[in-house]
Amino acid sequence: MNIDIWGYRKNKKQKKRDVLEQNKMKGRYAEDMAALNLATQGYEVERTGRGHDFKVRKRDILTGRVTETGYREIKSGRASLSKLQRKTKKKKSNYRVMRSSSLF
Repeated sequence: MNIDIWGYRKNKKQKKRDVLEQNKMKGRYAEDMAALNLATQGYEVERTGRGHDFKVRKRDILTGRVTETGYREIKSGRASLSKLQRKTKKKKSNYRVMRSSSLF
C-alpha cells in the first residue's frame, strides 16, 4: 500500500521496511509450521542458529536409540539459500531444504 492508515503517502524506505517485515513474518510462520509438521512425524526438533534452522532426530520407539539425524532449512516462497547455508549444505549429506508455500 502506498498510503498509511492516516492517509499519508509512504516513502520508499518505509515501503521496503514493510515488505521486509512481511517477509520475516512469513518465514517465521513457515518455520513454526514445519517444526509442527516434523514433530507430528515423530521427529525431535531442536532449533539451531547458524547455517540451518533445525536439527532433527528420530528415535526407535522400542529401544530409544537415535535412528536418524539431520538438519533442515525452511524456506518460504522464492527465498534462496544464503552463502553460509549453501556451504553447510555442501558439507553435510543429511542437510535438507524444505519449501513451504505460505497462506498469506
